[in-house]
Amino acid sequence: MKRVPGVIACALLAGVLAGCGGGGAESFLDARAMAQLREVLNKKPPLPDGFTPRPEQAWRMPFGQADRNCRAVLEPAGGRAPAQALKAQAAVSYEGDGLGEQAGVGLARYANEQARGHLDKLAKAMDSCRSVHTSSGTDLSVRTLPVRDAGDEAVGARLHGRLNGYPYALDVVVSRVGDTLVSVVHTGMNDVDAARTRKVVEAAISLVSA
Repeated sequence: MKRVPGVIACALLAGVLAGCGGGGAESFLDARAMAQLREVLNKKPPLPDGFTPRPEQAWRMPFGQADRNCRAVLEPAGGRAPAQALKAQAAVSYEGDGLGEQAGVGLARYANEQARGHLDKLAKAMDSCRSVHTSSGTDLSVRTLPVRDAGDEAVGARLHGRLNGYPYALDVVVSRVGDTLVSVVHTGMNDVDAARTRKVVEAAISLVSA
């Protein structure tokens, strides 16, 4: 666990830099909120069996090319949440024991009830994210992933197909818990277990709702 503070600090810094590039969006960093998120991610989440409890660097999209809507949906789990009214954010990842299995968790706290508005916009972006295609052999289709009883409200999608020519799947869930967006990705080669995704989401939400 000695690596945790450094990991979280880097994720927070990445979030700050992302916010600074927000195209004029009003955002500010709240030192207390940042400290709270740092403390939250220092806790050991109740992840499903097979996941290491030690957090790693924030998750990053494994494909460089994706349309604006798909990127908007996936980037918050890597610590690049929408910038407007952003107070603090942090992101980490956890390795699972499945082939290519990884869980990314991003937390973003907002002022002025902006978390609700951002989730609405992310839901619309998710509806518009149909597929991901790259010249390197990535061909992923996107479908809705039903999500129930996850925080105050939530949306989800599953990307499935091939990544650089290899079978690949990714679940993404964005939920709102009060003024905080909780973004989760759960990846794997061949496929991902929806029930296991659900447990990862519950573990991430438990960190901010405790």
